[in-house]
Amino acid sequence: MSREMDKASDNGRVDAEVLVLGGGPVGMGLAIELGQRGVRTIVVERYREPQPIPKGQNLTQRTMEHFHFWGAEPQLRAARTIPPAYGIGGLTAYGTLLGPHTYDWLQRDLVKPYYFTANERLPQYATEAVLRQRVAQLPAVQTLYGWSVVAVAQDAEGTTVTIEAREGGQRKVLRASYAVGCDGSRSVVREQAGITQTRTDHDRMMVLLVFRSHQLHELLGRYPGKSYYNVLQPELKGYWKFFGRVDLGSTWFFHAPVPAGTTRDNFDFRAYLQEAVGAPFDIEFEHIGFWDLRFMLADSYRKGRVFVAGDAAHSHPPYGGYGVNSGLEDARNLGWKLAATLQGWGSDGLLDSYDAERRPVFASTMRDFIARSIETDREFLDSFDPARDAAAFEAAWQARASGAVGEVLSFEPNYEGSPLMPDDGLQDKVCSATGAHRFEARAGHHLAPAVLASGANVYDALGAGFTLLALGAHPDAVHAFRAAAQAMALPLTVVEDSGAGEAARYQAALVLVRPDHFVAWLGEATALDLDAAAAVLRRATALTAARGVAADALHA
Repeated sequence: MSREMDKASDNGRVDAEVLVLGGGPVGMGLAIELGQRGVRTIVVERYREPQPIPKGQNLTQRTMEHFHFWGAEPQLRAARTIPPAYGIGGLTAYGTLLGPHTYDWLQRDLVKPYYFTANERLPQYATEAVLRQRVAQLPAVQTLYGWSVVAVAQDAEGTTVTIEAREGGQRKVLRASYAVGCDGSRSVVREQAGITQTRTDHDRMMVLLVFRSHQLHELLGRYPGKSYYNVLQPELKGYWKFFGRVDLGSTWFFHAPVPAGTTRDNFDFRAYLQEAVGAPFDIEFEHIGFWDLRFMLADSYRKGRVFVAGDAAHSHPPYGGYGVNSGLEDARNLGWKLAATLQGWGSDGLLDSYDAERRPVFASTMRDFIARSIETDREFLDSFDPARDAAAFEAAWQARASGAVGEVLSFEPNYEGSPLMPDDGLQDKVCSATGAHRFEARAGHHLAPAVLASGANVYDALGAGFTLLALGAHPDAVHAFRAAAQAMALPLTVVEDSGAGEAARYQAALVLVRPDHFVAWLGEATALDLDAAAAVLRRATALTAARGVAADALHA
């Protein structure tokens, strides 16, 4: 039993170490992250089965790294609904999809060399099914499907959550050290915990249509390898009409702004779709629903022993596929920190770093990519019109096509400003979604892959805890890290390599890699003593000397 479980037990019955409240992709990802680390976890999810609404389809290379380490990558790729040979690229069009003005959009393949895995695309319900199957294999995780959260309370020793069966109304009370709200944009957990949120002025009513059409597949045959399409029309003021394939050849989803007060019965959705395509085609509706387009950011991701993640912490229009990927990164960031704290090699300060790292990254994602995209599109549509000045429009359109490449290259979430990063005296560093993809190792940035002298990729050698890459490093420095980690009961895998070949591009002899595969610290080839190694590890886990490792323990 962990130290935190010992404390919580003093307050009576304890059901788990962590309660994950909400079992969508983010909640299930968090449960896997915790369960693989031996953390006793209960997932509470209101739906017994994944809901068949095709959203959250674009999974980045970074997200697929999560699935790889969660032991679910092959299963996820096998669940893909569009054949790999077809491709999963995107397209932007002006006016209509069949018009003369188009360019490739969101070319995520451009950054593939900087990640261990390739990106993927499949409906969220298929992703959820794979995650549920993986969770079922973990003895440390219990799932409660068909239950909703009613109340959340906390005290100095733990959290108490009341849940209710959606069928029959039975209630249960669960007790755990920590609770995490992964229950969506209308999060009960966030409200119950008293976490406030800030919204922007982008409120719009949107429609979500799911429909079948073989003719649309034929019409869009001119764009091979494309799976999603957004249409820019001047009257929409920068908001998109967005089509996405659910499978190859028959099923589609579409979302776009509609007038306030629109219902299933008072609007011609068929004409709206055909107008966006620029031609008539067969349509068989399977779903007509509505949602509110808005930006929301929780003012804190933590309130005592309660945390929020995914849409409970942040929500935005599904422009660019940032939402589910951001939420899964929340899960990866928070999961190892909860495990570390429960197992005694992390700290309350480490838990605070979840907010310090993830919240500003999403604020940057929202500001620098999603909202900026809407504003840029609005300015373009106001300024250029092919009917008014064809030459000026064409020049601006080609510039936009080049900018689409830049968006992919500059989206590089990083934690340079994290309190867990080395204090190098530079005050202007911040955690941000804006950066640059590079192969060299940088503190606060994702570790790029590299082939080691053994022929294995470094990602095949990373441990579940921290990993020290010793690339031609001094043996005394390696020994110091081993000894310090052992004294702190901190899981550390040491990977020794000559540092030649691809590993040389890290430009460091010592690279300390966190459990979530961000670089925590860099060192030179020179000797490093025990005290210095312990200080590095304490900084990376926010442990004070008192809670970390005392001098006599180090030198025993």
